[in-house]
Amino acid sequence: MVAGLTAAAVAVVCFLAYQASANAPDSVAVPSAEASHSAAAPSEKPKPAKDPLAVPADSDTGARVVYSLKDRRVWIVDDKEKALRTFAVMPSSVSPLPGVYQVTSRSGTIKGSDGVLIEHVVRFANVDDVSVGFSAAQDGSMRSPDPTMKTGGVRMKRADGNALWTFATVGVKVVVVP
Repeated sequence: MVAGLTAAAVAVVCFLAYQASANAPDSVAVPSAEASHSAAAPSEKPKPAKDPLAVPADSDTGARVVYSLKDRRVWIVDDKEKALRTFAVMPSSVSPLPGVYQVTSRSGTIKGSDGVLIEHVVRFANVDDVSVGFSAAQDGSMRSPDPTMKTGGVRMKRADGNALWTFATVGVKVVVVP
């Protein structure tokens, strides 16, 4: 009985396959070996996908901190154009315009304008009397400061804040890209 059911099932599948092939359009193109070869020509190689963690191309040169507003990401770049570290950040309500800045001041541990205890503050810009800088919350969180407050803190995780603090001394270039 099992053999009979199996034979019937195979027959139905074969019939359905035949019906599908009989109704398939004749204009389906099958690539030739020559077409496949020309598609792989060196001049037509697909471009590799851009590395999302690569330093932005238009971010100046030399040792610097690069801050991408759109990507909400920071790169620490050495003088040989090598990214030493990259990490996500959480901006607050006030952001600087794209451009080249310098670290103007630093503070070890202070209370941020939103009342959160922060450390390793690296300031580099002023926007409408609001100081803009990188910092890490002492509690390790990366939550955005209250969006209803006019603050310029760019928050990061504590380990990233430590790395930035070590690299970004007063006078170090900070490049803000869109």
